[in-house]
Amino acid sequence: MKKRQNRHSKPMLIASAAMAVLAGCGGSPQDGASAGASRQLADGTFSLLSPLAPASDLGGADTPQPDYSSQSLYSGPGPRPGPDLLYAAPPRAPQLENAGIWKARPILVSGASAYRRGEFLYQDFLYDDRGAKALPDPADPRVKAETFSGGSGTYTYPSDPAFANNAADIVELRIKPQSTHTAFRLTMNSLLDPARLAFTIAIGDSAAPRPFPFGANVSAPARFFLTVHGSEAVLTDAATGAAITPAPAVSIDLERRQIQVNVPTAAWNPGKGVVRIAAGAGLWDAANNRYLLPTPTASASQPGGAGQLLAPPAFFNVAFRFNEPDAYWREQAQSQALASGDISAFYANVDFGKLAANVNDDMPGQPQGVPQSGPINRIFASHVETKQGVDFSVDCGSAPTCKGEYRGQLQPYTLYLPTKPKPAGGYGLTLLLHSLGGNHNQYFASKNQSQLGERGQGHLVATALGRGPDGWYVEDAAADTFEMWADIARNYPLNADMTSISGYSMGGHATYKFGTRYPDLFAKAHAVVGPPALGIWAPPAEPTGGDATNTYHLLPGLRNIPIMMWVQATDELVPYVGTKAQAQRLDDLGYRYRFDTFTTGDHLALALNDEFQGSADFLGDAIVNRNPAHVTYVANPAMDVPSRGLVGNHAYWLSKIAVRDTGAGAPRGSIDAISRAFGEGDPVASPTGSGAGVITGKLGAQAYVSQYKTWSLPTATAAADRLDIVARNVSSVTVNVQRAKLSCNAALVVDTDGPLTVELEGCGRQVRY
Repeated sequence: MKKRQNRHSKPMLIASAAMAVLAGCGGSPQDGASAGASRQLADGTFSLLSPLAPASDLGGADTPQPDYSSQSLYSGPGPRPGPDLLYAAPPRAPQLENAGIWKARPILVSGASAYRRGEFLYQDFLYDDRGAKALPDPADPRVKAETFSGGSGTYTYPSDPAFANNAADIVELRIKPQSTHTAFRLTMNSLLDPARLAFTIAIGDSAAPRPFPFGANVSAPARFFLTVHGSEAVLTDAATGAAITPAPAVSIDLERRQIQVNVPTAAWNPGKGVVRIAAGAGLWDAANNRYLLPTPTASASQPGGAGQLLAPPAFFNVAFRFNEPDAYWREQAQSQALASGDISAFYANVDFGKLAANVNDDMPGQPQGVPQSGPINRIFASHVETKQGVDFSVDCGSAPTCKGEYRGQLQPYTLYLPTKPKPAGGYGLTLLLHSLGGNHNQYFASKNQSQLGERGQGHLVATALGRGPDGWYVEDAAADTFEMWADIARNYPLNADMTSISGYSMGGHATYKFGTRYPDLFAKAHAVVGPPALGIWAPPAEPTGGDATNTYHLLPGLRNIPIMMWVQATDELVPYVGTKAQAQRLDDLGYRYRFDTFTTGDHLALALNDEFQGSADFLGDAIVNRNPAHVTYVANPAMDVPSRGLVGNHAYWLSKIAVRDTGAGAPRGSIDAISRAFGEGDPVASPTGSGAGVITGKLGAQAYVSQYKTWSLPTATAAADRLDIVARNVSSVTVNVQRAKLSCNAALVVDTDGPLTVELEGCGRQVRY
């Protein structure tokens, strides 16, 4: 076929100021952060610690978004419950910033569009750049980790690091008319080499779908096609393929990963009409001046995953998908449409009259608008980006440290918004953490999600990606949960005292871990087939992930959190002997717990059955007891990640708990403190009870037997200005006397196995033992 010569523009490439800064730190665009204000950490990664861009830059004036943090997070006297990361100011996020003509605040709800400040915005899903559904690439690096959360699309990127396994992932598309041109702006999740990326925007309508230019192997209705690769752009007539003049102009902001294309009004004038817009992104074959097409197996320079497709579409990602099914990466409809070569179903009708009139409209309740209830995918900016894109070269499931596979600053999560009216005191919040091999969409549209969300007064239910399918909620995977929580707290009014936690399998492990590490964050907990330790624990053997990951040792910290556990007697992945030991320890401690053993079914049976009203009833509208009379805590420094603001050394009115000996033989320290000033004695624990029941769901009836223990109300005692402490392997602790109802002259009765310093905060009093 004879090649048509098109006239391309070659405007200036705007270099990122961050590149020089990173170079000065010894970093590079490939392994560094995306902002000039980053700093290099000891491990060679980059932490994005600079403040959030001013509100004027984010364009908040027209569509104000209140910051609910002061209501949604604890704001009383210290210590604050949970890790410092939960209270950190939002980081600078270059991809969410505006420059030049752009002013509108981003939507940050995927699969939605809005009109804001004279701009039309579409927010895409993150990490959904998986192309058409075909036969999988046999060398697909995602298969091992994404055991049941793999995408519908099968495309894989070339192994060259310049593609970051993410080069065609659209974050946002904006449109804004100006007096002399119409501006389009595309924000990418990764942008290391703009010359490797190409995208085409279909403008206008036609009676029948027309083929996208440059060998894209995709069709959709269009009057014009605007194709951009690197710093070059061409507007073509969709019917004839002829280039339209004057040519568009391109500018690239590497720091913000944004590409702006200005289409002169003389070439195309939308006026104030309604214009059909569609778009897709793929890779560029510079040698042949066309899209780079996938083959069955990826190489260093060629994408893979085309399988049996004779004319594989070039697009990895398609915009304007407002009704994606509840698949793991929300790209099922995209993959099927691309496999057919026709993406006519994905478009937006953009009202340029609204844009000219500066109408602000999030279109709530409309198919293309911002949803107001039910499950949604949201986007937040992390404080850390260890590299752009995706990296499946490390198996996170084999070690107690992990940066995760999804390494970029922007991270997705799923949030369920209840249909109930907003509670006057704020929504409750329930963390519902995903399994090994899963992702943030694991519970999307499940009863596990909706029954927890619609219970009682109404609760937001949040599931973090955890930086990937196998992060075990350590290091950056753990940080992801609390950064998500902070984002929710900024954007939604929460009742800070109405928080619970649950999770399935690996998420059940996180329920144990976060519940014991930060007990004053949660009112109740429900672990479903959760392993007590990282990996497999079948006592008396050590856990495969190491003894330092075993929450069995931390269970005394659950004194003030009732916990329910659902386990399978014949679980092939989580040995029953380990979960039974977990329950027995709680029983021996005299704590409130319920241990339900399902007598038939495998590890996935409860998930497939999808009936969680029992969980909703147990968690209810429970309130955190922030100031109990009796506090027990086990500090485990091996789980601390100070560089990510994740340190467990405080609970309720105790803080700065320092472990004396952190050697391999004694890595933990425990402290038990009772303030007699409350005039309360411990509740009386009931005898161990037993029972049985049935849960009926999609798989039918599932029977279980129960073991449990309950408490009476606290016993009344004579109030006294006295603090009793039993400490083991603890060198120092600080007591907030106000929250413990003590005076600065309180009597201290201390039992310690070594040197211990007790500081009474605000009293100027330290007592050494």
